[in-house]
Formats: sequence, C-alpha cells, structure tokens
Amino acid sequence: MRPIAIAIDGPSGAGKSTLARMTAKKLGFIYVDTGALYRSVGLYTLRRGVDTKDREGVAALLPDIDIEMRYDDRGVQRMILNGEDVSDLIRTPEVSMAASDVSAIPAVRAFLLDTQRNMARKYNVIMDGRDIGTVVLPDAQIKIFLTASPAERARRRFRELREKGVETSFEEVLRDIELRDRNDSSRDIAPLRPAPDAVMCDTTEHDLEASFGLICEIIRERTANGL
Repeated sequence: MRPIAIAIDGPSGAGKSTLARMTAKKLGFIYVDTGALYRSVGLYTLRRGVDTKDREGVAALLPDIDIEMRYDDRGVQRMILNGEDVSDLIRTPEVSMAASDVSAIPAVRAFLLDTQRNMARKYNVIMDGRDIGTVVLPDAQIKIFLTASPAERARRRFRELREKGVETSFEEVLRDIELRDRNDSSRDIAPLRPAPDAVMCDTTEHDLEASFGLICEIIRERTANGL
C-alpha cells in the first residue's frame, strides 16, 4: 500500500500548521509544513537584498540555497537554511510577505516541489500549505480546506506574535493577512483555492480544541468510507 497523504490547505493564519501538527502527532504521521520552505527562501532573499518580487533575481539565488527539514526529539519540524536553524526567524510578518512574493515565482515552486513530493512518497504525511491538494499532492487521499474570517485569523496571529515577543499591532497584522490573501488568491501560479474534492472546514467560531475535533472527525469519516 502506498503511504497515506492528508492535504490541509487554507489562507494565512487559519491555524493550518498548529492543527496539522496536532493531527500528525495523534495519527503518528510525519508533519510537513510546506509554508516554512517558502519562508526560508523568502528569508534568504531578504538577507541577500534582492527584491522578493524580482523573478529573475530570486531564481538566480536558488542554486545557493540548501534547505533541510529536520525533526527534534519531540517530533517538531525544524528548518535548516544553509546549515542555520531559522525556525523562529521565518515567522515574522516581513518574512511572511516575502514568502508570499517568492511563492508566486515558478522557479521557486519547481525548486521546492520535489522536496515536498518525496516526503509523501516515503512516509504517511500531513502536509499543509496553499496548493497541496491542487498541485503538490493532487492524489492525496484526504483533502481539507481550512479557513476562518480575516479578523479572526488576524486575532490569532497577533496573539501568537505577541507571545513570541514580536512587537506589532492588530491593525498591521490584519492588513498583512488581507494583503497576503489577495496575493495568494490572484497569483498566476498555483493560486490559493480549494481542491474540487476538498472538505471545507470553517473554524471562525471554534477554539483550538474544537477545531482539532472537526479535523479528526473529517479524517474519521473519510477513512471509515475507505481511502
């Protein structure tokens, strides 16, 4: 039997990473945070002083980028960029916007595609991102599109950033969320949209535990009906 793949897509701040990580732990699957790959490319681009919208400039940097996904003893994914652990550095609003920019560049998507697919060929995975069910793993056995209102997503992200000591305002976070939604949904390459066979899951009115329950129920229903 081929490994089982669960694709969780959705907009920025929907809670994909947290819920995917929780679900992977419960099922004993490998969790793959694909957004962290694009964030790592975005961080490298910013560090090199290249405009993150400059397709040729960013593409020229790719041969110098080495990205590894490692897992610590708790099973938490760590991102290693050219030998440096950048797991925390890639979570700032500036890097979020850089990730949105570079993710619209075909050369970047091609550069990272094999890394993502190879994980699904080897392991049972839960993979989250914006085009997992539509482009990266179109044959995933279970596809979920996770969303929430922009204001609710901004509240969650603002709370998360403050807990990490990042100084920002709710208004700034909301603007970034809305801008990234527009960028991700309107880009020419792999725009953010639900796969035709994805299960829609709106968590606006649900806290983390209730949202986790919804995800688990969707997976139980799909597996009960046969993969």
